[in-house]
Amino acid sequence: MSATLGAFWRDYRENWVAVVALLVVFIVVAAALLAPWIAPQDPYDLANLELADARRPPGHVGSGGYVHLLGTDAQGRDLLSAILYGLRISLQMGIAAGAVAMAIGAMLGILAAHAGGTLESAIMRVVDLQLSFPAILLALVLVAVLGQGKVPLIIALVTAQYAYFARTAYGAASAERQKDYVESARATPLPGYRVVFRHILPNCLPPLIVVGTVQVANAIALEATLSFLGLGLPPTEPSLGMLIANGFQYMMNGRTWISVYPGIALIVLIVSINVVGDQLRDQFNPRLRR
Repeated sequence: MSATLGAFWRDYRENWVAVVALLVVFIVVAAALLAPWIAPQDPYDLANLELADARRPPGHVGSGGYVHLLGTDAQGRDLLSAILYGLRISLQMGIAAGAVAMAIGAMLGILAAHAGGTLESAIMRVVDLQLSFPAILLALVLVAVLGQGKVPLIIALVTAQYAYFARTAYGAASAERQKDYVESARATPLPGYRVVFRHILPNCLPPLIVVGTVQVANAIALEATLSFLGLGLPPTEPSLGMLIANGFQYMMNGRTWISVYPGIALIVLIVSINVVGDQLRDQFNPRLRR
């Protein structure tokens, strides 16, 4: 196992862009996890907010005595602190939605490939029908129906994304199902679930991991879009999309930092995750290696 991981890392580090992207992802995740300890201010604590400090430029010394390195937003919150806490929420939503969508999609895709017949046709027709709709449109409709909040938003994101995992799992499982060792296992008295978990699922994980990495980034982008439109998380839980929306009305007044810095954080996070996903795709599929 250690030799395999060592070879995997040697291949990975040949692409310095992917190494930098992975380092950025680790730094962002660490900063988000440590936000309560490294953030200069708790943006959720109303007692620490001063309206006199609202919309101050980067480098302003606030009434609390510390420097607002990235300035403040319209509520007087330290923007660096708000971004760190916003990263926590965006990552929570993206990872939670991606994990649940992967579990549901993988289960449906492998079930369709393993069962065959009418069940296979029914599952895949539903999946193909959903893939014909834009994910953002489906998420918008579901959020409008379910309302704001973390749980409704996760349900909307999972519903919009599980079909990608189902299609990927179905393709990988269908290819494995036709191999001799799987046919031999299915001919034995082994229960079907043991055949799936022992022989089919392990070989479906590499493409699912790649799709999962990309879909986590897509879920973060979808959540930010919905929050920017006022349909995602409530203002009491400001994600990066909400922070961008809060400063959008001040862009024409020259207070660009309120939206620009959260936007930069969002772009860096999404691009870094996508670069890592592309590198994993290339490594899991040797035909794609450059």
